[in-house]
Amino acid sequence: MATRAFISGCHGLALTPEERAFFRDAEPWGLILFGRNIESPDQIRSLCGQFREAVGRSGAPVLIDQEGGRVQRIRPPLASAHPAAAAYGRLYEFDPQAALTAARLGAELLGAELSSLGVTVDCLPVLDLPAQGMTDAIGDRAYATAPEAIARLGRAVIDGLLAGGALPVVKHMPGHGRATVDSHFHLPRVSADRATLEATDFRPFRALADAPIGMTGHIVFEAIDPEQPATLSAAVIGGIIRGQIGFDGLLLTDDLSMKALSGGVGDSAARAFAAGCDVALHCNGAMSEMLEVAAAAPRLEGRSADRAARALALLGPRAEVDVAALAAARDQLLESASV
Repeated sequence: MATRAFISGCHGLALTPEERAFFRDAEPWGLILFGRNIESPDQIRSLCGQFREAVGRSGAPVLIDQEGGRVQRIRPPLASAHPAAAAYGRLYEFDPQAALTAARLGAELLGAELSSLGVTVDCLPVLDLPAQGMTDAIGDRAYATAPEAIARLGRAVIDGLLAGGALPVVKHMPGHGRATVDSHFHLPRVSADRATLEATDFRPFRALADAPIGMTGHIVFEAIDPEQPATLSAAVIGGIIRGQIGFDGLLLTDDLSMKALSGGVGDSAARAFAAGCDVALHCNGAMSEMLEVAAAAPRLEGRSADRAARALALLGPRAEVDVAALAAARDQLLESASV
């Protein structure tokens, strides 16, 4: 039987009986972890196993935001200290090839650490093009200030994550770099015209349109749809993400519990599906909201199921990786340009 088209969080370090029953009955496609779910390597592995046992799928995806810098859910000593994306961009200005190698090594290290813990999807790379006056919610999570550099570094990260045993998720489609407010709390609006957006913000996503998974941004592009944020906009998803950008991978919403979206999470999920998203993402672990999202989520079927299957098919057997050697090689490259 097909799973349901949503990803859920959970409350703590282990699944409660209520959560086990919910996951068994609702059959979400995946689970996403946050800092509240992290205590030790064995505990993370156990939590991933509990989820997979509950949904009855040994390959059920487990996601995390493990970017590096300030967005790193699993921190030392449980995982390596990873630099923010901007560190690779600074090296790129001096030595592009060294930066690409460092980004790939760093991503392979991320993938290897995550896959060893049972986590199979990393919500990375961030392909947003930063603009003057942007919100700190992006900040040093952006790789560079030029679309080509972002695309090349993003490609290196995708390749590295896959080599390390984790699926990448490009975000935040079709571009969050012009947001001047944080979509965790407010709805950003972008007034740039479409020609400007196509020549700048959309370019990194177009260059990496073959990525297996993408994530929308809760942001209004007034030149395309002045009423609805990208996550809820058929004009943005169909006309830009699927059309102008050419992305045909699995499209996730950003977290539906973010305050940029008004109304209930169940209504937001239904509107996101109607607009063309494949999978709804809900992160906060609140059971009442999880039930709403599950009720709105259809079975993962048709093209959406095909996209999900194509993505998961990229996960091969996990290779043993010398984590210390990867970290040392990455850090040596970064330090070579005094980054």
